[in-house]
Amino acid sequence: MTDMTELVKRKQPLNLAIVHVDPAAFVAHYLPWLEITAFLTGLRLGEVAVAADGVTPTLTDQQLASKEVHNIGNDTLTAFCMTAAMKADQAAVDQVEAALRASLGADFPGSFGLWPFRGDIAAPVTLDDFVGQAGKRMLAGEIAPPPMRNGEAWNTGLRFLERAMGSNFKHEIIYPLALWTRARWEEVTDKGVAFMAYIEENLPILREALQEPRNDAAFIANMLLLGTPAVEIDLQDEVQGMLRSLARR
Repeated sequence: MTDMTELVKRKQPLNLAIVHVDPAAFVAHYLPWLEITAFLTGLRLGEVAVAADGVTPTLTDQQLASKEVHNIGNDTLTAFCMTAAMKADQAAVDQVEAALRASLGADFPGSFGLWPFRGDIAAPVTLDDFVGQAGKRMLAGEIAPPPMRNGEAWNTGLRFLERAMGSNFKHEIIYPLALWTRARWEEVTDKGVAFMAYIEENLPILREALQEPRNDAAFIANMLLLGTPAVEIDLQDEVQGMLRSLARR
């Protein structure tokens, strides 16, 4: 059946590939995901009809080049690159890119989403620019100098959280991001104490927050809120409101 049930059926293995950073599974289920999302978009717009046999049609060359398919591809590739970055798994991203280039060409759907994780952006502007450049450093295993490490953990966590909340793969990014956040802030409250602002005030608060057992968006948002004074970040009202909303249980 070509409907939301088919969408869920095709998305589930892709979800797992993103969470576990499995490049082979990601490539195997990538095109079927693009097919069903493109079909359902066309169905909503009245541009296509359900076939008599109920089979989801394959993508034409024109569809593969369309803005709609590329947008879905960009979001999907970004999600995979983000979870791969949190594991510093450059090889997984290389494998996905090589396979998609080989099967769909250099301008494959999602290639634009991959670019910020590959290129050098001197002055990032968009959220994807910031996420991609942070991810690029993480994929390469680059670690900031100790005085900058706490602030970079905070900034990367915020950017990744913002990007996750706008993705079709929000939950698949949030769980590994929560694990990554926990690991980074455990490091901040251990090896990074010397570079923490107002240690006597912030250290016990952060250590207490790390006792939260749940790895979810609320945990991430709470760590960012409580970590703001520790890294002396000037938090904008809009960002503070978003984090407070997410941190509520």
